[in-house]
Amino acid sequence: MKITLVGSRHFGCEAFKVLRAQKADIARIVVHDGEDRLAKAGHDAGIEVVVQANPKRVEASEIAPGTDLIVTAHSHARVSAEACAAAKLGGIGYHPSLLPRHRGMAAIEWTIKEADPIAGGTIYHLSERFDAGAIVLQDWCFVKPGETARELWERALAPLGLRLLGEAVQIAQSTGRLPLKPQDEQFATKAPALTKEHA
Repeated sequence: MKITLVGSRHFGCEAFKVLRAQKADIARIVVHDGEDRLAKAGHDAGIEVVVQANPKRVEASEIAPGTDLIVTAHSHARVSAEACAAAKLGGIGYHPSLLPRHRGMAAIEWTIKEADPIAGGTIYHLSERFDAGAIVLQDWCFVKPGETARELWERALAPLGLRLLGEAVQIAQSTGRLPLKPQDEQFATKAPALTKEHA
């Protein structure tokens, strides 16, 4: 299973560790910033690192030749349709909500703001619309009373996401395919970045 990993920061590095532990062939790491800690982890491991020409978009030319699956981990760049088409199984990402609820940049903040008693995470297929692709895997957790978005992320949603990413890659490795469960649009909600108006 040849993978191109697109990501950044701590979660990107932890996803990198999960993929390596599963003996996935990480052919290339794509980052928006060459100084990012994921770029350093890739260089240290002797893996090719490519810096996006456009920090908001990943192009097909930036995906490693022969890639079976694109995995995104803390990337806010849109992976173009051409880039997804360059990989045999397309691309997957992790979103810290039970999609289609809380699509957007501030999913965890909206989980807290709306006092959801339950949170969760979703591995989904990358698509033209952010956070709207078919679901691969989902799981949930309770939200503790008084918990902040950061606390919820660190306690439950980041570990859950890493586990689900690992499970998704395992499925792809063993079956050569990934589940495709369309999201139910009637339950879709948006989670845009919070402003003073939303606070």
